[in-house]
Amino acid sequence: MWYYGSSENVTQRLQDHNSNRAGFTRYKGPWKLIFKRAFQYKSDGLKFEKELKRIKNKKYIRTAFGSYFLA
Repeated sequence: MWYYGSSENVTQRLQDHNSNRAGFTRYKGPWKLIFKRAFQYKSDGLKFEKELKRIKNKKYIRTAFGSYFLA
Protein backbone atom coordinates (compact mmCIF):
# COMPACT_ATOMS: atom_id res chain seq x y z
CA MET A 1 0.00 0.00 0.00
CA TRP A 2 1.23 3.49 -0.81
CA TYR A 3 0.41 6.45 1.39
CA TYR A 4 0.67 9.91 -0.15
CA GLY A 5 1.31 12.79 2.18
CA SER A 6 3.22 15.97 2.70
CA SER A 7 5.03 17.26 5.72
CA GLU A 8 7.46 19.93 6.78
CA ASN A 9 9.22 17.33 8.95
CA VAL A 10 9.34 14.02 7.06
CA THR A 11 11.32 12.18 9.75
CA GLN A 12 8.80 13.05 12.47
CA ARG A 13 5.84 12.24 10.21
CA LEU A 14 7.24 8.79 9.43
CA GLN A 15 7.78 8.18 13.16
CA ASP A 16 4.16 9.20 13.80
CA HIS A 17 2.90 6.72 11.23
CA ASN A 18 5.05 3.88 12.55
CA SER A 19 4.07 4.53 16.18
CA ASN A 20 0.35 4.52 15.28
CA ARG A 21 -0.18 8.21 16.13
CA ALA A 22 -1.51 9.00 12.64
CA GLY A 23 -5.20 8.13 12.26
CA PHE A 24 -5.53 6.91 8.65
CA THR A 25 -2.41 4.75 8.79
CA ARG A 26 -2.88 3.45 12.33
CA TYR A 27 -1.99 -0.25 12.62
CA LYS A 28 -1.28 -0.55 8.89
CA GLY A 29 2.53 -0.27 9.05
CA PRO A 30 5.38 -0.56 9.27
CA TRP A 31 5.91 2.27 6.82
CA LYS A 32 9.08 3.24 4.97
CA LEU A 33 9.91 6.34 3.00
CA ILE A 34 10.34 5.55 -0.71
CA PHE A 35 9.79 8.95 -2.34
CA LYS A 36 10.82 12.43 -1.35
CA ARG A 37 10.46 15.71 -3.21
CA ALA A 38 11.07 19.17 -1.80
CA PHE A 39 9.11 22.27 -2.72
CA GLN A 40 9.86 25.90 -2.03
CA TYR A 41 6.23 26.61 -1.14
CA LYS A 42 3.94 24.43 0.95
CA SER A 43 1.06 25.09 -1.46
CA ASP A 44 3.07 23.56 -4.33
CA GLY A 45 3.72 20.44 -2.26
CA LEU A 46 0.04 20.08 -1.45
CA LYS A 47 -0.89 20.46 -5.14
CA PHE A 48 1.61 17.77 -6.07
CA GLU A 49 0.24 15.45 -3.37
CA LYS A 50 -3.26 15.90 -4.82
CA GLU A 51 -1.94 15.16 -8.30
CA LEU A 52 -0.36 11.89 -7.16
CA LYS A 53 -3.58 10.86 -5.42
CA ARG A 54 -5.54 11.63 -8.60
CA ILE A 55 -3.16 9.69 -10.87
CA LYS A 56 -3.16 6.49 -8.76
CA ASN A 57 -1.16 4.61 -11.43
CA LYS A 58 1.97 3.49 -9.58
CA LYS A 59 3.78 2.41 -12.76
CA TYR A 60 3.23 5.84 -14.32
CA ILE A 61 4.30 7.61 -11.13
CA ARG A 62 7.53 5.57 -11.00
CA THR A 63 8.27 6.45 -14.64
CA ALA A 64 7.31 10.12 -14.53
CA PHE A 65 8.87 10.92 -11.16
CA GLY A 66 11.54 8.22 -10.90
CA SER A 67 14.30 10.60 -9.87
CA TYR A 68 12.51 11.27 -6.55
CA PHE A 69 12.33 7.61 -5.49
CA LEU A 70 14.75 6.63 -2.75
CA ALA A 71 14.51 2.88 -3.22
